[in-house]
Amino acid sequence: MSHFSHKTRATDKADVQQRDVAYARSAPVWGRWFSWIVVLIIGSNFLWIVATNPGFEWQVVLQWFTEASVLQGLKVTLGLTAVSMVLGTLLGLLLAVWRLSDNRLLSGIASLYIWFFRGTPLLVQLIFWYNLSTLFPAISLTLPWTSLTWASWNTNDLITPLTAAIAGLALNEAAYMAEIIRAGLLSVDNGQTETTQAFGMSRTRALRRIIIPQAMRAIIPPSGNQLISMIKATSLVSVIAMGDLLYSVQAVYNRTFEIVPMLMVAVIWYLLITSVLNVGQSAIERYYARGTRRTVENVKARAPAPRSDARLVRKEEV
Repeated sequence: MSHFSHKTRATDKADVQQRDVAYARSAPVWGRWFSWIVVLIIGSNFLWIVATNPGFEWQVVLQWFTEASVLQGLKVTLGLTAVSMVLGTLLGLLLAVWRLSDNRLLSGIASLYIWFFRGTPLLVQLIFWYNLSTLFPAISLTLPWTSLTWASWNTNDLITPLTAAIAGLALNEAAYMAEIIRAGLLSVDNGQTETTQAFGMSRTRALRRIIIPQAMRAIIPPSGNQLISMIKATSLVSVIAMGDLLYSVQAVYNRTFEIVPMLMVAVIWYLLITSVLNVGQSAIERYYARGTRRTVENVKARAPAPRSDARLVRKEEV
């Protein structure tokens, strides 16, 4: 009797594992191996061509890769990215809240802002801020419709290449972050908002304590993409004489005429920075996705166990 019961339990467990997709094994696909071989051959051939092409002048790349002026430009690029991204995210959060507001005025202002800054090229915005003095030679605090002035500043003293770069990058980024944050807030179930209202929580506290933490799973991935895009967008500030990474390598190849190797210096640095940011983004995504991913391991752990009372009765026992 016990022999048949033990055998039945083992059979039931095997049947459960056979039916559960978590225990399924994919059949080997030889075409996939062939594709890998083809890609490896093409990729290795491409790397060999790049490594042996004398036009890249890799010795020049190594010579200038850690040169002082290049590293200074790299610091400017990282600083611009950090400051512009923080300011753009904070302003984007404010615009997202306004956009979702029941107040028609606030919602209209946010919509108009997003429409304008997403609809005009970033390069045009940077050049506009840099040449703001042509429209306003002085920036003044005055009483409207009177000549009474409390304070006045020369625009050229305020709008330097640095301030023009930060203004252009941050204000443009705010428009995109506003839509990303708004989409993240809308991804949270309305029941969460209704619950906070039932408990008498203010809108600000509900956003800070309940809504935004849940929305982060939807906000983080596109925000990481925006951060990587910001790193590359800083190269546009070279047109307003801002000494970023691209401007630094341009200054070198304008003297040495080694255009391709100096551009490769910038390319490698940009790739290194974005690779580090990709790793950081993945870590943050895993942190906010805790408890939401359904892995094979926890599917197996939750798989129903075979019934302990299952047994096989022989014919002669009936």
